[in-house]
Amino acid sequence: MSRDTPRLSRDTPRLILSDDAELRRRVGLKQAQGPDVQAAARAFPVRVPLSYLRRLPRGVASDPLLLQVLPRAEEQQESPGYGPDPLAEAKASPHPGLLHKYHGRVLLVTTGACAIHCRYCFRRHFPYAGQTLTGPRLRRVLDYLRARPEISEVILSGGDPLILSAARLERLVWALAAIPHLRRLRVHSRVPVAAPERAGEAVAAALSATRLPLVLVIHSNHPRELEGSKVSDVLEGFRRRGAILLNQAVLLAAVNDAAETLETLSERLFDLGVLPYYLHQLDRVAGAAHFAVPDRRARELVRQLRCRLPGYLVPRLVRESSGTPYKLPLL
Repeated sequence: MSRDTPRLSRDTPRLILSDDAELRRRVGLKQAQGPDVQAAARAFPVRVPLSYLRRLPRGVASDPLLLQVLPRAEEQQESPGYGPDPLAEAKASPHPGLLHKYHGRVLLVTTGACAIHCRYCFRRHFPYAGQTLTGPRLRRVLDYLRARPEISEVILSGGDPLILSAARLERLVWALAAIPHLRRLRVHSRVPVAAPERAGEAVAAALSATRLPLVLVIHSNHPRELEGSKVSDVLEGFRRRGAILLNQAVLLAAVNDAAETLETLSERLFDLGVLPYYLHQLDRVAGAAHFAVPDRRARELVRQLRCRLPGYLVPRLVRESSGTPYKLPLL
């Protein structure tokens, strides 16, 4: 998740790569040719953690991890049905920094910053400058929650909430835990996968410090994203503190639209103590149409997974649709 005009967090150049030309040089590709690629990189700037970059092979333009972060000319093509707010989130925001789309749960836009800019991000055009939770906005959101006893779960999202410092996360979680009718805390983050060095023991301790049970939903689309001891160490740290770990993936053309890839992803997730949760069809955000996989192909892939895996390792194939009170199952 990210923004139309990103506010980058205070990372040093040693941790984050933020230039299209440097990304191409680091992975051994020719420099971008043509105005459309350059325009795509300006409209949605490159942002790749060096820990993620190290998993990319040199000279392989079709690498599935690279395709998720590399600007392409296709992003500048207009596609019918694709727009800047594919889930009509603007209509679901009673206060800045708060999205209330579903019964019993709300989402907090904790920050506009991300560790990684995924080119298919459904919030790549999101107006973060007026939505992130500053002090006065947070107070209004907490008042909103206190006045609605039917809300039992709060979801921390963004941007990416694990970009925030452990101290800031801890203050937020304690403020939420003080609301008696809240029962669960859910955190959606790509940081444990894309930049595990940002999600150490202090972050895990901050999120699990209160009475609220913690559900951590990570975002991995390909099994190679889960390689390395840092990813497994971060996930184990959350598990030790009692967190429930789930994974959401997005079905992406040329990235993970093969049964063998999805099967390996599910098996690797389980090895790390994470259950596959959702396999999302692409949200129709402007600039991402080239990642779309037809519904018929998506259904066939999940049928193949059902033949290969036990049921608890088969993610639910869903699409999110604006105005619908739940995610729509496609199988």
